[in-house]
Parts: sequence; C-alpha cells; structure tokens
Amino acid sequence: MPRLSAVLALLASVALTAACARPPATATRPPAPAEASGAPASIEAPPQPVAADALADSVLVDVRSADSTIQVDARYATADNFTGAPLPGYEAPRALLRREVAAALARVQARLRTGDLGLRVFDGYRPVRATLAMVDWAERTGRRALLDSGYIARRSRHNLGVAVDLTLVDLATGTEVPMGTPFDTFTEAAHTANAEGRVRRYREILVRVMESEGFANYDQEWWHFSYPLEGAVPFDRVIR
Repeated sequence: MPRLSAVLALLASVALTAACARPPATATRPPAPAEASGAPASIEAPPQPVAADALADSVLVDVRSADSTIQVDARYATADNFTGAPLPGYEAPRALLRREVAAALARVQARLRTGDLGLRVFDGYRPVRATLAMVDWAERTGRRALLDSGYIARRSRHNLGVAVDLTLVDLATGTEVPMGTPFDTFTEAAHTANAEGRVRRYREILVRVMESEGFANYDQEWWHFSYPLEGAVPFDRVIR
C-alpha cells in the first residue's frame, strides 16, 4: 500500500490546491451536475436525440492517449460485470471520453502520482445500445428496483462521453487500494460517504482530486464521476 504519510500529504495538497484555484466570488464557471439543480448529482442524462457516428469520431478520444499511465479495465467489454456478459457496443477493451474530459482526467492522474497513486478506469463513454441492454437486463431479471433507485440509468451521462467509472491503484504494486466494495455494487455500502478508516480516506482522496479538476461524484456510487460539458450529446458509436 502507498505510505500513509504520502496519502495524507496528497489529501492535504489537493485541498490546498483546490482552495487556491477557486475563482473569486464574482467569477462564473460551469456548474457541476449537483450544483445545477441544488440536488444530489444524478447519473440520468436529459433526453436527446443520438448524434451521428462522425461527430463521435471527432470528439471522443482514448483516455490513454491523454495519459498512457492510466490503467484501463473495461468491464463491459467482458463478462466480468453485473450482467454476466459483454454488453453490445463494446468490441474492444478501451475507455473513451470527450476530449476535454480525458484531458481533465490526465490532470487528475498527474496529481495522484505525487502520492504514489494512480487511476484504473472501468468505463467511460458508453454506447446507447449498451445502456438499453442494462435496462433490459434489469427488467428481464426482476431487478427493476435498480432502475427506480438510480443505480442503473435509462439515459446515462456515460452516453455523452462525460462520465467515468474508476478507482485508485497503488503505483508500486499496480493493485487497487481498498475502497470498501467492488465496482458496480448495488447496495448502500457503495454510497460514497458510507465508509470508515482507510477506506474512507481513499474515497475522500478520489473525490477531492476529481473535484479539483471539475468532476462531480454521484453519491450512491463511489466510483462514478461526471464532468460538466456544455452541449454534450449522446452517441451510439461502437467501441472498436
């Protein structure tokens, strides 16, 4: 595990840097999803028509092109996810994001390296057909409550290329640090605030360092973050 002193120093550094970088009261900035409505952040995206593949090709980039040290474990391209099968639209184990979002994620990675930590991405841009397959799975298996409770979105910010699911890794060993639950755990134990001790510190580090670059956490999933990008639209471009 990373040295506790390095972890605590990183936590303090992120808090200080974010405070110094905070704009003056008269300045304006794009609101994070939670700020826009005064309500907790949501994984639901507003209804919009699906944009053309050509536009997707022009604005989506591989996260590793922004920083090759970011690890990718594309769960939905494999059977290692809650549905038990690869999802439609995932034909390669890659993580894509809007260009601006990938650049912000690379800055997060640079901050984390100072504390001997790094990022492992489980999912980024998600084709609309994959989201529909998740909804179909929930309805077909009698897990409709996951839709009603917000764990599975009918219209996901992932479809816009502005949301990312990720965790922290120990750079010395390349292994994930303890975050309390596995990715895609549909219980209250996965709520970001529901943790103590070392797990709580790691969750706090992840939230604070992501927030320092403009991301907002979805409070029911410690791994889920979205980035406020005006004009983002959903895509159904297959990941190849």
